[in-house]
Amino acid sequence: MRCPFCAHENSQVKDSRPTEDGAAIRRRRQCESCGARFTTFERIQLRDIMVVKSENRREPFNRAKIEKSVAVACRKRGIDQERIDQLVSGIQRQIETSGENEVHSRDIGGMVMDGLRVLDSVAYIRFASVYRDFSEAKDFEEFASTVKDVGGGGGGGA
Repeated sequence: MRCPFCAHENSQVKDSRPTEDGAAIRRRRQCESCGARFTTFERIQLRDIMVVKSENRREPFNRAKIEKSVAVACRKRGIDQERIDQLVSGIQRQIETSGENEVHSRDIGGMVMDGLRVLDSVAYIRFASVYRDFSEAKDFEEFASTVKDVGGGGGGGA
């Protein structure tokens, strides 16, 4: 594993533990050259999956894109990182076990929406505003009026 600080090729594993309900292994590493410590995650990848984007463009599935979108939606909501990781892992597992080699980006967005609806109503509305391309305040009002607070996962302040 290449050190993210000095790009040295070798690092030593200092600690390993399962995370995300056993779907990944978290490893604390230390660079043998500069001594910096960093964390890596190991996850199972069943097959290469392509995401079908708008206008039929295709790109490889990238878990990090889902992680980033969910993190932005959940920002300052006081949601445990472990719950967010479980949501993202569940979506990835659902995609990988579907048996399909391609998945539409709109289907991934729908899975994220379903997960956020249960996790936190504010995060759900935030994600929906981008996913459904809200353009006016009334779009938020109309959507928010249909949302029931079932998750209650947040609570954090601004």
